[in-house]
Amino acid sequence: MTGIVRCAWRGMAGVDLYEAYHDTEWGVPERDSRALWEKLVLDGFQAGLSWITILKKREAFRAAFDDFDPEAVARYGDADRARLMADPGIIRSNAKIDAAISGARIYLDMRERGEDFSRFLWDFVDGKPLQPGFASAVPAETPLAVDMAKALKAKGFKFCGPVIVYAFMQAVGITNDHLTSCFRHEAVRRMGED
Repeated sequence: MTGIVRCAWRGMAGVDLYEAYHDTEWGVPERDSRALWEKLVLDGFQAGLSWITILKKREAFRAAFDDFDPEAVARYGDADRARLMADPGIIRSNAKIDAAISGARIYLDMRERGEDFSRFLWDFVDGKPLQPGFASAVPAETPLAVDMAKALKAKGFKFCGPVIVYAFMQAVGITNDHLTSCFRHEAVRRMGED
């Protein structure tokens, strides 16, 4: 796609994988609980890194974490932790791996108590994506991201501070932060009306 205007992400121009992610996935409203949990885990692994680093490793993450099946990940023990720490295809961080495993257990506990993970997240915006309409600068966090981060932490999730949570909210379409000049802004806005 030449001659189109995209969001001005550092390092995206000309990188096919990054441009494809922006053009087809980022900002699209996601309602599937498992997919939302996967994205929250990946955003946690991103802490301190660039998103392109995670994007390049996403398939390796999926293979290493049983396609982010919460039931499988929740059963991980010491042998799985050692396997993950030895896997060069993912980010090898004890704290982040432990956060993913404990997050799977929290996700399942919520489900067992009748609390849908997707509904929990989307209730912060009454089920409708925010449409802030940024023309240029996009904030790193918002008061709503602070509130969501506090609620996630209260449930026991880790690596979910306000900046990580805001990046998550953008990625899964809870907020449409495609710049108004971006060719995806209007299409993503319409998706939020469905």
